[in-house]
Formats: sequence, C-alpha cells, structure tokens
Amino acid sequence: MRFGIGYDVHRLVTGRELILGGVSVPFEKGLEGHSDADVLAHAIMDALLGAAGQGDIGRHFPDTDAKYKGISSLMLLERVMEIVSESGFQVNNIDSIIVAQRPKLAPYISNMAENLAGAMRVPVSAVNVKATTTEGLGFTGSGEGIAAHAVAGLRSNGV
Repeated sequence: MRFGIGYDVHRLVTGRELILGGVSVPFEKGLEGHSDADVLAHAIMDALLGAAGQGDIGRHFPDTDAKYKGISSLMLLERVMEIVSESGFQVNNIDSIIVAQRPKLAPYISNMAENLAGAMRVPVSAVNVKATTTEGLGFTGSGEGIAAHAVAGLRSNGV
C-alpha cells in the first residue's frame, strides 16, 4: 500500500460556474482557475500522484499550457489514472473533504462520488466525499474561497 495527500484551494468569483467533483452546483459564484477549477478533483489528483510518486498536477498539467484552459478536471483525472496505472498501482480508496461555508453541499455529495469514481474507473464505494464548514473562520468561512483535502490509498497492480 502507498498513500498520498492532496490539497487545493481556489478563490470564489462572479461569472464562473461552480464545479465540484464534476457536478455543477447552483451558486452565485464559481471558482477561479485555469481549468474548471474543481478543487475536489484537483486535491484527489494530487493525492493520487503523490501516492504513485509522480509529482503533482502542476507538473503534469501546467497552467501555462493553453490546452488545459477551461478543461474538465474529470478529464485530467482520467489522465492521472493512466499515470497511476503506468506506475504500477491501482486505487484502493479515496477519502476527501470539501471545506466551504456556502453553498450547502450535502445534496450533491453522492453525484460527486459517482462522477469521481467513474473517472477513476473504481467502484463508488471506494470514493468517500465529505463537506464541512469552518464556522465562519478563515478564507473559506468568509466566502473568499473553497478548499479541498484528499487522501489516496494505492495498491500494486502487479505490473
């Protein structure tokens, strides 16, 4: 078994769609970023790459590369899974948490887990997604941004 951790944060801005775990969440703001700025998918990708010893998403998908402008993070997650597999590993499990004061995310959590599991080609039971607030504290509590943390467990795929 190998483990990796991931963390991502993006600023909330007007004029952008809020995408979390591949789900379009109705909200008056979205996350600013080069891709679709899906902090949950980004944290999971960094956790996966870390567990596989393959750096981070900035190394594989730099924000200076125009081909990643506006791209779906689920598409990037599919590529990360190719890297993980080529490195000799497969996903055992993912545990993740979104940190946001607003919007309330409970109605969207199961769809997020399904989207992420689909992109990783693993059973949805292997993907855990949670959400929490910070009781109004910090940049997430004030509504300036949204953060996500993830832990990935990988096992050898026998390659």
